[in-house]
Amino acid sequence: MRATAVRRTALAASAAALALLATACGGTSDADKKDDKDAAGGGSSAPKTPAKALTAAELEKATLAQGDVKGRKVTKAGPADEVPADGVKVDKEACLPVAHAMYGVAQKGSVATTKRKVIDEPKAGNKKSLEDLADGEAEDAFKDAFDLTSTFVALNSYEGTAGPDAFAALKKAAADCAGGFTATVAGTPTKVASIAEEKVTGGDEAAAWTVTSEDDGDKAPFKLVALRKEGTVATFFSFNLAAAGGGVTFEVPAEVVAAQDEKLA
Repeated sequence: MRATAVRRTALAASAAALALLATACGGTSDADKKDDKDAAGGGSSAPKTPAKALTAAELEKATLAQGDVKGRKVTKAGPADEVPADGVKVDKEACLPVAHAMYGVAQKGSVATTKRKVIDEPKAGNKKSLEDLADGEAEDAFKDAFDLTSTFVALNSYEGTAGPDAFAALKKAAADCAGGFTATVAGTPTKVASIAEEKVTGGDEAAAWTVTSEDDGDKAPFKLVALRKEGTVATFFSFNLAAAGGGVTFEVPAEVVAAQDEKLA
């Protein structure tokens, strides 16, 4: 791959991934709930007694902070990251819980919310300029420079059984919408081509998926994880710039999930 092609691919990958990241967050909204353990992909390990929701102060203490995840920078989400409560629309109502999870939107019953951005620290790279690199070196340099995973983490505490209900609704929606749907935020549509289940562990229950977006035939993978600990549900939505450009394969952010799980324990 020549240097000019590398630059062009990098710009395309960056634009596609950052367009979705710019709205990969949210406010609060309502979603359909269903606690059906026999539903395909649904079910929840609901607590025997209703969970008491963490207060805003308790949830803040349990949320990831700088230094909690090695090799990652953790920052608080700001006002610019918020999506209005009614700002997420879908063409298939059954898919709304997935869209809400992608954008960090709380489900019905949430009493407190925190949001964080967790980004891989840049790797030490080649000192040469892109123009001075041979074709093979340029491609490798591109992959290394953009092989950074960014994760948007939203924690929501729920009263009673609302947490398990929200988790179960998300699992069912992911199964029901495996063939894809379209989510629209601020008038900008994002086409989800497919949702495929991944493996993850943690909390009282956890689930993960690869969410593949599509734009004019170009596809990009994202990772979506949900983790429930008693009445708190954490969602993680991740992308990798190099993976968006087809340069690398990236995995579920297991270390980020594990660090958050530990803080909720």
